[in-house]
Parts: sequence; structure tokens; C-alpha cells
Amino acid sequence: MVVLATKVYVAGDARRRAMDSLESLVGNDLGDLEVEFTLGLRDDGFPSVTVTGEDAPVARNLLAERWGAITPHRGAGDVHVGTLEAWDDDGFVLDAGEEVRIPAEELGLGPGTPSQIRTRFGLVQHVPLRFVEGDDDEPNRLADAERDRLYDWTRGNSRVNANSATRAEVRATFNRAGHADDVVTVERLGLLEQSVVCAEGTDAPGLIADVGPYMRSELLAVVT
Repeated sequence: MVVLATKVYVAGDARRRAMDSLESLVGNDLGDLEVEFTLGLRDDGFPSVTVTGEDAPVARNLLAERWGAITPHRGAGDVHVGTLEAWDDDGFVLDAGEEVRIPAEELGLGPGTPSQIRTRFGLVQHVPLRFVEGDDDEPNRLADAERDRLYDWTRGNSRVNANSATRAEVRATFNRAGHADDVVTVERLGLLEQSVVCAEGTDAPGLIADVGPYMRSELLAVVT
């Protein structure tokens, strides 16, 4: 079994749609392998995938690489994935099956308080983030590859990041709000966390003002 490092925190019909979407995505991930899988949802909101068949070990590794895996066995210096649950003056708190604190001085994302950094980089709540497990001598820190990815966001086209919606739902909402031409693509950050890459010259904060009334999401702009 693999516990995927992306959370399902919506309820009702939205949860059903999210799980249907995840089942389709996992099916696509494993489509070329000789396996069968069953999708479940833990009480803490993390989905589990039980895989059987000839290629099951390969499938589990593929899913862990694609989504990140929640595991209680985290060795010091290893890179893992947690979802952004909270932030305060002392740093970020990730959910990796248990609380993982990233101290402010270990974010490595430039000046500002953790709250200001979160806003500047468009880190909506529950977005998956890679971190390096610490030990008694070294604190937890954001992974170098994660820092590089976030800095890349500030150098390209502006973005609007959203949570609480699947990729298809975000795309449909932007279309319905009359902003299809302002969207280059929608990148999937997690199952319910998306990054809308804006067309050149698009005003991302203005886009949020227009699209916000159509979405029950946290929306944050990454302005370049």
C-alpha cells in the first residue's frame, strides 16, 4: 500500500469528484503496468492505494515518485513530502502523517516573515512541499529542489494558485468567468491544489478579483 502525499479535505459532492479524479489519475499513472489497485481514504485525509499484481513493486515506487508518499519511516537527510497545514512567526508546519515543523530560518526563500513568504510564493494551504528530514543536530528544512521550483515561479509568467478544486474544475471556472485567453496552462501541484500559469501581460491579482466569486478556494497570486 502507498499513502499519497496529497490530501482530500473537501466534503460531499466535492469529495466524490475529487476521489473520482484521483482514481482516474492513478489509473493513468499505472496504465502500462500489470496491476490492479484499490483506492481508499484515511481518516486524516490522505488517500491510500493498495496495489496487487505482477508489477506491484514498480507501481508503488512510481506512485511514490509521482505524488510523494506518507511514511512513518523517515531517515535523516532524506527528502519527503508534506502538505502545508499552518504557518506562524516561527515557520511552516507540514502534515507528513504527523506534524513536521520547518523553522523560519530553514525555509531558504528570502526575506520576510513566514506569512509574507507564503503569500509571495503563492503557497495556498494544503499544497504539497518537499522537505529534508532533520535529526538531533540538524533541523528540518525545505528541499533544495522545492526552493528552486518556487523561485522559478517568480521568474516566469505570473500565476494564480488555488486550493480546494481539481485541475478540471479550475480550468472550467476560469473559462466560465470569461478568462480562458488569460490561461496558458493549469499545473497540478496536488490533487486539489493547482497553479494557473497566466498569459503574458495578465494581471494576476485582477484575475483573482474576477474569478474569486466563482470559487470556494484560497487564491494567491505569484507576480513576476
